[in-house]
Parts: sequence; structure tokens; C-alpha cells
Amino acid sequence: MNIAIIGGGASGLMAGGYLAQYGNDVTIFDGNEKCGKKIYITGKGRCNVTNNCSKEEYLANVVNGNKFMMSAINQFSSQDTMTFFESYGVGMKTERGNRVFPISDKASDIIKALLIHASGCEIKLNERVLFIEKKDDLFLIKTTNGKYNFDRVIIATGGKSYPATGSSGDGYKFAKMLGHNIIEPRGALVPIKLKDSFCRETAGLSLKNVTLNAKQAGNNKSLFGEMLFTHDGISGPIALSLSSYLSNFKDVKLSIDFKPALSVEQLEKRLIRDFSNNLNKNISYIIKGLIPNSLVKVFLERATITSDKKVNSITKEERQKIILYLKNFPLEFAGLYPIETGIVTAGGVDLKEVNPKSMESKLVSGLYFIGEVLDIDCLTGGFNLQTAFSTAYACAINLK
Repeated sequence: MNIAIIGGGASGLMAGGYLAQYGNDVTIFDGNEKCGKKIYITGKGRCNVTNNCSKEEYLANVVNGNKFMMSAINQFSSQDTMTFFESYGVGMKTERGNRVFPISDKASDIIKALLIHASGCEIKLNERVLFIEKKDDLFLIKTTNGKYNFDRVIIATGGKSYPATGSSGDGYKFAKMLGHNIIEPRGALVPIKLKDSFCRETAGLSLKNVTLNAKQAGNNKSLFGEMLFTHDGISGPIALSLSSYLSNFKDVKLSIDFKPALSVEQLEKRLIRDFSNNLNKNISYIIKGLIPNSLVKVFLERATITSDKKVNSITKEERQKIILYLKNFPLEFAGLYPIETGIVTAGGVDLKEVNPKSMESKLVSGLYFIGEVLDIDCLTGGFNLQTAFSTAYACAINLK
């Protein structure tokens, strides 16, 4: 068969390599000067290629498209991804949170492996696809360089985040041309904006082993781990992951639990002990032992306690207020950063219109969608790249 793949990223190269091995004539179109531009920046240039977890754990980290991905992850798991790259000479290592990286810490090694894998494909760089239509049994593709006919077309264009890498949202346009519905794309894994003015003073501050809580329309979500303050909000692993659960951006209530390992009762016992050992110290001295120094001022302002008030003058009500804010420090939600800043894109081709086993369109025979162009997004930790590889393999093995 004569097969076109639109997009030379993780999913496009993976699918193309297998399809060429199965004896198909495969052409990969990419508008960039090189393939895999987005892979180069994943994991801060180290490429968090997958997560060393079970299929069930992978599915638990899929925010949108959980049921849809059951078939694909069963066809090509995280362990299959690691074996794949090791077969091309790229050693794998597992780090905190089961994140998997190349031993070299070089995303370029992942790209090289994928390019070797796809060496049987014709790769057309700097050639952007402009138009796709199906006439009879053939697909007509018009690009910046010419016109082509293909038996099958796979759209692997990615989402709309990080437009500098070529993620311009073209895949949504092609899907619409061919009659598909698009779930409104939005940024996922993006920083969260806050109205709190103190952020300017705490920018760069990292908090570890805290819980970030969100309440929205009766739905509660809490994530434990690391976060950091920016000049106008919060970022870091748990903030980015939490952003994927926030929708419509209305009535979101955020808070931090600085001491998630301690119950209210345990925290009260600790405070009473600290108080009794430091009766003549300022209350700010006690708070500095509980939270980072740069947050002490705003914390006490929220609790309406002056920083130089002596511990022996703190009332029971004030102590209760301190406990309240240690367990539930409020943040004023202002929205999410724009889609261009997202690590991945939520939204995309409506999953109801795609076969989850083969990734083939239910509306147009011979048309396939893989990777981020689909309405699938996951939490951080290598799960999104795993989605790209699993959908690519499912497509290729069923198309061969």
C-alpha cells in the first residue's frame, strides 16, 4: 500500500517504521527542517520517554480518553516502549515517579533511534500539507511542493501546544475537512495563574512534599508532590498535573496543605510543644520552622497575627487559625496559561469517531489518527509519549 503520514513526530515515526517494515510504501510529511522537534524539549531535553508502570497505572494517569486507550496500551505497553528503544541501542533508566529516560540523558538519542526505525520511509522535510480530500478510493494530498495520491492517510500532526515545534493545529483542520468533529483544544499541563500579589515576592520558591487541592463544582482533586511559585502563579509537577483537571475555569478554589503527613490533631500537638519550648520568641520564629521563610509574612497576614507577637500571647483561636492555614492555605485562582504554553493539548479529534483498536476513522475508511491530535491527554511522567507510541503501534499493526 501507498501510505502517507502527516507529521514526523513520536507517533508518526513510530508508525511509519513499522509500516515500512511490513512492506508498505510510506511517505512522512513534516513542515519542519527536521523530525521530532517536540521530542527534543521533552523532559527538559532529557526526554521522559515513558513511565515504568503497569497498564492499569498508565490508564489511571490518562485524564481524557481512559477507556479509549485500553486497547492500545494492551497492544503496546510501557515495557514494550523500553524494549523498543533498547533494541536500537538506547539504554533506559527509571527515576523518581517511575519516569523513564535514556541513560545518556539525551533526547537526541531517542530521535536517532526513531529515525533509524523509520529509515525505510521517504521523509519529506520542509513540506507542509495544505489540503486533504478523498476521491473514490484514493486520498489527494496537496502540499507546499505539489500534489500526491495515497491509498491510506495517517494524521500524526500533534496538538497545538509549543507552536515553535510545528504544532500549529493543522491536524484539526484536516480532520474537519474530512468530516470529523473536534473537541475544543485547550492547554493541558500548563501553569496556573493566581490573583495573589505575593507571588511576585515568592517567584522561584519550590515547595516539596505538599498537597495542592482544587475544588470545582463539587469535584475535589488533590495531588501530592512538588510545586513552585512563578511571578504570577504556580507551576511544577503537581500544579501542571492539576491544571489538566480544571475545566471552564469557573469557581475554582485552590489551597495548599503544607503538612499533609500530619493530621490536624498531630499538628496541634506539635504546635503546643513548639509553643511551650519558645514562649518568649516571636510567633514568626515558630512559623519559620513550619514553612519557607518567604511565605511567613503573607501567612501571618492571612492569619491576622503580627509577626512580632510573642508566643506566650497567642490565643487558642489564633493557634487554631495557624493550624487552619497550614492545612488549607488559600490561593486565588485567576485562570490557566494559554494553550501555547501547554506541554500537551487537551481536546482534539472526537474519540467517538475513531476505532480504539486500529485508530481508523469511523467516518472515512483508510483515514487514521494517532498521537496528540486525538482527544487524549495524560498527567506528567512519560504517559503522553506512551500514548503516542501505543496509538502508533495499534494503527500500524492493524493497517499492515
